[in-house]
Amino acid sequence: MMHSLELTKPDGRRLTLYSRQPIDPALVAPSPFAEPLNASAHLRWHPLRGEWVTYAAFRQGRTFLPPPEYNPLAATTRADNPTEVPAGAWDVAVFDNRFPSLAALVPGANPPPQMIVATAPGAGHCEVVVFTQDPKASLGGLPLPHIELLMQVWGDRTQQVGSRDGIEYVLPFENRGAEVGVTLHHPHGQIYAYPVVPPVPARMQQVAQEHFQQAGRGVLDLMIENERRDGKRMLYEGPHAVAFVPVCARYPYEVWIAPIKPVAGFAQLGDEERADLARALKTVLLKYDGLWDRPLPYLMAWYQAPTDGQPHPESHLHAQLYPPYRTKDRLKYLAGTEIAAGFFAMDALPEEKALELQQVQVVLS
Repeated sequence: MMHSLELTKPDGRRLTLYSRQPIDPALVAPSPFAEPLNASAHLRWHPLRGEWVTYAAFRQGRTFLPPPEYNPLAATTRADNPTEVPAGAWDVAVFDNRFPSLAALVPGANPPPQMIVATAPGAGHCEVVVFTQDPKASLGGLPLPHIELLMQVWGDRTQQVGSRDGIEYVLPFENRGAEVGVTLHHPHGQIYAYPVVPPVPARMQQVAQEHFQQAGRGVLDLMIENERRDGKRMLYEGPHAVAFVPVCARYPYEVWIAPIKPVAGFAQLGDEERADLARALKTVLLKYDGLWDRPLPYLMAWYQAPTDGQPHPESHLHAQLYPPYRTKDRLKYLAGTEIAAGFFAMDALPEEKALELQQVQVVLS
């Protein structure tokens, strides 16, 4: 059972605490900031790509690689260490990002600037998700029931934020490691809520819709069936969830994680599906860390159906994980053909990288 407590920070931002046990209602939401930021992002239209770009110059003032003694996510109320989360019995915390790339319109804020291209308010929402109170933990090291709770939280936040007017897509994700741009080392992720379906999920959604109309089933549903039958790249196969290096991987050690049965998002998972999906995720993350016996940086994005209020039988909840490493000593950066043309060039076979991950033994708990 999931318990939650909603609070408001001194600067007006919202904080929601989640736990597997009842939460003390007397807890108070702290903040390193006393006053609202009162800054707004705006969008500019990219005429050649046919997509929006968000601009939030005020984010230059956000925390970046703070000294070790400063931890704005530490659960403490010490006056010399202002914090974003309170001390107390809770498991997962979610709060409004102080420096959002997209945010609700601020009353009285300046309108988007007039430019030579179309502009629009940067309406949306950005949240920080603190996975655990332990600053030295990692997502893959958390107990399975804790990971299941986190998935419930992702589902709850998707419903809460996705039901707001003007929100078309909700994306939970995690950047792990300084190599992929993490500015705080406490295990955490983010949730972005967009006023439009962003280009990458929009393209996947278009392909999924076309495939569903032609074949009567989702494209990922068929791909999972084929990957399970082939078996060469499977990393985890349970009764309700799978994890595999996709046959079309564009990054070394890229892994996809998904429930076997198509569901639109986290909120639509059953208890058994959620439990098995947590086992699949933990298995992959432990294999990553065991591959070279060090925390492996990665970007993990969870793709769900749009939150436009329409049915999406073509959608299939899944994660795509992109570790940047090619070898122990060399990072995988995008090449010219990949950045300029969007045409990925892999010099490592998915089967080879899957075999490396398959050979890493892990113990789930």
